[in-house]
Order: sequence, then structure tokens, then C-alpha cells
Amino acid sequence: MKLILASQSPRRKQLLQDAALNFELVIVPTDESYPDELKRALVPEFIAEEKALAVYRHMEAAGTLSAETVILAADTIVLLQEQVIGKPKDAADAKQILRSLSGQTHEVITGVCIMNTAKKEVFHSLTKVCFNEITDEQIDYYISHYKPFDKAGAYAIQEWIGLVGISGIEGDLYNVIGLPVNKVVKVLDRFSSAPKV
Repeated sequence: MKLILASQSPRRKQLLQDAALNFELVIVPTDESYPDELKRALVPEFIAEEKALAVYRHMEAAGTLSAETVILAADTIVLLQEQVIGKPKDAADAKQILRSLSGQTHEVITGVCIMNTAKKEVFHSLTKVCFNEITDEQIDYYISHYKPFDKAGAYAIQEWIGLVGISGIEGDLYNVIGLPVNKVVKVLDRFSSAPKV
């Protein structure tokens, strides 16, 4: 199996390395918009599938796609009371997002698409995250020191804010970091053991 990671996320790259998986990075810029009528839990699945298909078409056009190729793409969203919270536009937006998460429980949903020339599996993992009440001073400190502008929900659970601001989670920690590795490895095992066409 030749695993291709279709993601720019340094966190997903690190998680796959930590899971001792060999892979190559292939990035094709994709539009991360989605149909408004889509059920919120399916939004990251939709975006992950678009990312995987973009890389599939790119490799097919370049003549680098083979039966051994398995493409892995993912997308993570934060959901607070059915509102999708993406990456902050700037520091003011990050502050507003973190204020809205303060004292609340929200959901982190990562959608995953794994595909080769024979089949495709799309799934998601959901984790509930409980925030303490966090002060403006804590929010300002976090934003100025960690600059969480490339992160859905304007935070990374493995950073300072997770240590002082999160009282608990229900579900997979690694899903919140960016990839439900346990589920991903199980699906990849099915792909590596499947007969090639």
C-alpha cells in the first residue's frame, strides 16, 4: 500500500508518524464550502471527500495513480449549538470564538475519506469537549502566544488552552487534535488486505 495524505495539517502528519505509518504528502487546494442544507455532522465528511477526490484526479492526470495508492483526507469542524465554527479570520475573530466556547460543551467532528482505485470509505468521529469559564485575559494570552488561526474553533487541545481551559472530553482525544487515528488504522487495514483490481 502506498499511502497518500491529502492534508496540509501538521497535526495530522504528526499523528500518522506517531502511529508508525509511512506516507507521502500530496496537497491539491480545494474549496472548503459545502451545501447549506447538508446535515452538520456530514459537513466534514463532504469536505474530506472533496479533498480526496481532488488528489485522486490530480494523481490520475499525472499518471502517478496505481492500484497500490490509498488516499487519506480529513477535515475537522467545531459545532456549537448546531453552528459550524471554522478557522478564525484574525485575532478578534479568534477571541469571539473562544468567548462563545467558554463555559460550554461543544462537539468536534472530524470527517475522513479513504479511497483507492477500487473503493471509497467516508466516515466521521465525534468528540464532546467541555470548556471551563475562561477569562478575557486567558483568551488574550492564548491568542498572542499560540496564534491559533489555522485551527477550527480557534484552539488546539494539546496546547496551553487545553491544559487550563478544558475540564473534560467524551470521546477520542486524537479526533480533537485532528484525526481519529484508531478508526483510520482499522479502515486502512481493510484497504491493505483487500484484493487489488
